[in-house]
Amino acid sequence: MKCRVVIDPQREEEIVIYTHARTPLVEAVEALTRDASERLIGYREGEGLRLSWQEVCCFTVEDNKVYALTAQGKWMIKGRLYQLEEAAPPTFVKINQSTLANLKQIERFDTSIAGTLKVKFKNGTVDYVSRRNLKQVKERLGIR
Repeated sequence: MKCRVVIDPQREEEIVIYTHARTPLVEAVEALTRDASERLIGYREGEGLRLSWQEVCCFTVEDNKVYALTAQGKWMIKGRLYQLEEAAPPTFVKINQSTLANLKQIERFDTSIAGTLKVKFKNGTVDYVSRRNLKQVKERLGIR
C-alpha cells in the first residue's frame, strides 16, 4: 500500500484511500479520522461531558430524545439517531428501530427465546435485536 501526504493550506483536509477490500488498517484509519473530527458531547443535569465512541455501549431513543449509555450512566445527545448512525465507526450497528449498538461493548447474546436475539451490554443494559435488523447484525458478527 502506498501513502502520500500533500500539505496545502488552501485546500480542505481530506483522506482518500484506494483499496481492494476493507481491511483492519482501513477501518483503523477511518476510526482515527472520525475520532478527530466527530465529537460526542453528552449532557446530564446541566453538565456536558465529551464522550468517545469506544466508551458508548449504545445509543437509544426514549421520549424522542437520544441517549448514550456508558459505564458512567446515561447521557443525552443532541442530534438524531440516524445522524449518529451515519457518523458512527464501523463497530456500531442498528439492532432495532431505536437502538444503535457498539459491537465491542456487547457482553453476550441470548438466543433462548425462539426467534429473538437478546443483547446484554457490558454496562448491564439489555435490549433485543429486531427481526428486521437480525440479518444485518448476524452478518456483521459473522454468524450464519
